[in-house]
Amino acid sequence: MDHIVKIKKGLDIQLQGAPAPRISEAPSSSLYAIIPDNFMGLTPKIIVKPGDKVLAGTPILHDKSHIDMTVVSPVSGEIVAIERGERRKVMRIIIKPDVNQDALSFGQPSLDSMSGDEVKALLLKSGTFAFITQRPYDIVANPDTTPRDIFVTAFDSAPLAPDYTFILKDEMQHFETGLKALSKLTTGKVYVGVSSKQPVEVKNGTAVIFDGPHPAGNVGVQINHIAPVNKGETVWTMNALDLLFIGRLFDKGCVDFSRTVAVTGSEINQPHYIRSRVGASIDSITHGLVKPAEYERRYISGNVLTGVKTDTDGYLGAIHSQITVIPEGNECNEFLGWASLNPRKYSTSHSYFSWLMGKKKQYAIDARIRGGERAIIMSDEYDRVFPMDIYPEYLIKAIIAFDIDKMESLGIYEIAPEDFALCEFVDTSKLELQKIVRNGLDRLMKEMN
Repeated sequence: MDHIVKIKKGLDIQLQGAPAPRISEAPSSSLYAIIPDNFMGLTPKIIVKPGDKVLAGTPILHDKSHIDMTVVSPVSGEIVAIERGERRKVMRIIIKPDVNQDALSFGQPSLDSMSGDEVKALLLKSGTFAFITQRPYDIVANPDTTPRDIFVTAFDSAPLAPDYTFILKDEMQHFETGLKALSKLTTGKVYVGVSSKQPVEVKNGTAVIFDGPHPAGNVGVQINHIAPVNKGETVWTMNALDLLFIGRLFDKGCVDFSRTVAVTGSEINQPHYIRSRVGASIDSITHGLVKPAEYERRYISGNVLTGVKTDTDGYLGAIHSQITVIPEGNECNEFLGWASLNPRKYSTSHSYFSWLMGKKKQYAIDARIRGGERAIIMSDEYDRVFPMDIYPEYLIKAIIAFDIDKMESLGIYEIAPEDFALCEFVDTSKLELQKIVRNGLDRLMKEMN
């Protein structure tokens, strides 16, 4: 019998606009983009220039510290622009796709006969290794290390998140092939976190069933309850939908970065799944689905808690399988403002009468912060939604003070910014906790290296 972990702390935010179990094809995107910031910890060196012709799988950039670590093109076409920001930081590499798509061949070696080093070399060459992350620091995995264990999360518990069972049902062969490839990269175990509500059959890994509210689907929560990370240890992590890229590589002999994207949110007509590709334009995926309205909307690549703000001219993030569209809220003028007793308002406490309508009532929440930043209030509000064996308020204070000894003793090596997304949502101090954690991890990594 699979091990079952019950998560008691957390919060399921019921929003309007959950995707229906239906898939349609997205119109062809006129442009695709590679966004280096999607690959945290990677220092990009661009190896193409505008006008170059590329195939799907052609290297576009590599990490300055690890030349073998590449990010490749998701489509065949022509490099049309390399967009830079302040201090010439590379923001996006824009690719115009060909009408007929072609992919670079990587052969079809027998996975059973390959060694761990051979599997790693192929993943690096094909660009699929860049989708593997590591703890500590929550960055792209260091190929020079051997992980103690590898953790794969096979469900997402975030608001309006896609149903992995629905997406994986037609790609179980690629999923299992991917798990088999990961097992070659560690001397430990490959753990697969599975939801009790969205069961996924696992053959080439150790399944652990999680039952409880968000953030049960966060891989950091799963690591904390299965085998926590201690100082000096490294574990690798991966999302099941990203794992499909590795499985397709070995099953097909070429890279296939197609994605089934959940288009969600209260501003979407008939939310459902769209079949597209990594780096596609937001407009190509949401075209004809957004409700007509005169007020401003917020487009998010990802979910409302951890996603990246974008717009119709933006692009689907490499690590995202969800697009969310909600009201911006700039034009809202409410009588009595925050003191209004409007029953349609959402609250995690009993501040409004909406709690009388039950936990399953769905809300259309806009993007307003509804308050200003102030000092941390030690009110136990973080602990109520933080299901890890860590004191979140004390850890945040240690990060702000950059007290390395306290950060280490309070569990800095186990966490990622997404683990504090719910704390940020319920925080009455309105602190940017995810940004604080990210900055703390970056500073700690520089200090330790």
